[in-house]
Amino acid sequence: MAKILTIIFLCCLQLSCNSVNSEQYNSIVKKSCRKAPACFEKIQAAIDAAPDNSAAPYRIHINDGIYREKVLLTKSNLQLIGDDAKKTRIVFNDYAGKEFEPGKTLSTPGSATFTVRAQDIFISNLTIENDFNFLVNDALANDNPNRISGSQAVALFIDAPSDKVLIRDSALLGNQDTLFVNSGRSWFDQVLVAGNVDYIFGKGNAVFTNSEIKTLARGKLNNPYGFITAPSTNITSEYGLTFLHCRLTRAESVPDNSTPLGRPWHPTTTFADGRYADPDAVGKSVFIKTWMDSHITIDGWYSMGGTAKDVGRKNFLPEDARFFEYKSTGAGAIVNNKHRQLDAADAEKYTLEKILGDWKPSNKIF
Repeated sequence: MAKILTIIFLCCLQLSCNSVNSEQYNSIVKKSCRKAPACFEKIQAAIDAAPDNSAAPYRIHINDGIYREKVLLTKSNLQLIGDDAKKTRIVFNDYAGKEFEPGKTLSTPGSATFTVRAQDIFISNLTIENDFNFLVNDALANDNPNRISGSQAVALFIDAPSDKVLIRDSALLGNQDTLFVNSGRSWFDQVLVAGNVDYIFGKGNAVFTNSEIKTLARGKLNNPYGFITAPSTNITSEYGLTFLHCRLTRAESVPDNSTPLGRPWHPTTTFADGRYADPDAVGKSVFIKTWMDSHITIDGWYSMGGTAKDVGRKNFLPEDARFFEYKSTGAGAIVNNKHRQLDAADAEKYTLEKILGDWKPSNKIF
């Protein structure tokens, strides 16, 4: 069914691209509008002009071009559709440690190129990128005064109160913390996500189908080289980061046996009795029928440090998180006691329909 819907979607999109007019789109974004009606030269301007709560999907077409801007989407029921992910690009270069006023830095959320805080969102045929020069900074020695400590640089941030966000036929590019999924349900279909350190992370329910998850180079050789996921899923949430029929690829310079599938992130959180790593953030990452190249480590998963209540700094172990695999293939799809496998009955719980629940995104596509 998903493949049929994708074919229908692509046909509709091709028709729309051949003749962009008000019947297909409510507004368009292009590099030069020349005072054309419902035309904007900035993506943010087109979003700002959209209704706050449109009853029908409000569609914005984004023409080919590189749009160097930070985008904030807070209006629900919007669709942003580019011409081609290779040609329609939203790019910025903020990073967590960047000072925006004396003594204050952006932090990880503030670094995002594109932030979504809305529901019923559809994005396709776009590249969203954070091009902060992570590699140069990463190559510096830890004691180098020029080294930036806050090198997290998010491309796409899905933040509260977001829910029902569909990203299709798009690319999300960065290095550390490329994709921050921290709210609601999101579906990434036929998407490229590229990065190196914790580059898919957060507490949201995010499912990836038929997508490429690509580990990129580091500025210097590290062991481990990087981490694909860092979920902070709350223990009450059944689903976290789920990968169905995906491909785990790598840049040529990424070594064999260098990249864990993930590590458990317990975010430091302020509670009534103090500030410490959230004990209920029992992260969940699941890889099902996914092809894995040989950069995936023999042990599969890794630990992650945090400040725990009353005990100070500690390592949170992968075996205490909810990390599982099922019937994956490729040189990196190793089966041993560290790569915990689901049984057939448990694997049946991880269908797209069950993960998305009452959300039927096909009803929102054209």
